[in-house]
Amino acid sequence: MRLVFMGTPDFSVPVLDALVEAGHEIACVYCQPPRPAGRGKKDRPSPVQARAESLGLKVRHPERLKCAEEQEAFAALGAEAAVVVAYGLILPQPVLDAPARGCLNIHASLLPRWRGAAPIQRAVMEGDDRTGVCIMQMEAGLDTGPVLLRRETPIGAEETAGELHDRLSALGAEAVVDALSRLDMLVPEPQPEAGITYAGKIDKAEARIDWARPAEDVARQIRGLSPFPGAWTEAGGQRIKLLGARAVDRSGVPGTVLEGFTVACGSGAVEITRAQRAGKGAQDAGTFLLGMRLPEVLGA
Repeated sequence: MRLVFMGTPDFSVPVLDALVEAGHEIACVYCQPPRPAGRGKKDRPSPVQARAESLGLKVRHPERLKCAEEQEAFAALGAEAAVVVAYGLILPQPVLDAPARGCLNIHASLLPRWRGAAPIQRAVMEGDDRTGVCIMQMEAGLDTGPVLLRRETPIGAEETAGELHDRLSALGAEAVVDALSRLDMLVPEPQPEAGITYAGKIDKAEARIDWARPAEDVARQIRGLSPFPGAWTEAGGQRIKLLGARAVDRSGVPGTVLEGFTVACGSGAVEITRAQRAGKGAQDAGTFLLGMRLPEVLGA
């Protein structure tokens, strides 16, 4: 099938690879423009752009798609379908209408739960025991289109958003290749009205840990924000990111370090399994404690 691929971050790269491997013709790859990054703040291409160029594919990265010139250029590609995954721009109706067989979106949740920008993080932070990917026919609304295909997967008891991100990326790649191979046989299923939730963008204010909260909530916050932006607390005047955690049956004054890297919460306690100091790499808890002595109370 002649396709346009639209994606930007790491999550999208395995999908592009899977489409190429399946033998589809990629007429063009659309992604976000290069952005300043690194210490030198030089423009850096997105992961999708870098991968597409290494594959010898045509790449476009317009700032937006609202102008008639960009919409005409998109339509002129003559694509049978567009595959969209974490692209980062809203598609205007003329773009949605251009491919003969529409635009298919890979969304990393079991719609209608967790429509929106941060479905993976929200699923972990809210303690969902299952999630998955949906192949959805795109329409003008935010993740409101009918679903062609679903793939479910359990969320591990101590799985971080980063680990789940990688699994769902691979699952989405498999699912969209499957959907394209039998597009004529799939029946679009309208999303039910019941069960709609929205996964808003992660706000920086959500990353600071409040040790007065229950241990299960704190542990889910840590796992849901790992590796980025990383839940954090203060230890002896230093900000440290906490990247892995489990709730344990201990008690004490909230924020008190009980032993090792176990910290008391409003109810129960959290055992930290992975952490990171500013300017350092992430480390497992044992290695982290060799290089830093914790104060008696965190977050003070």
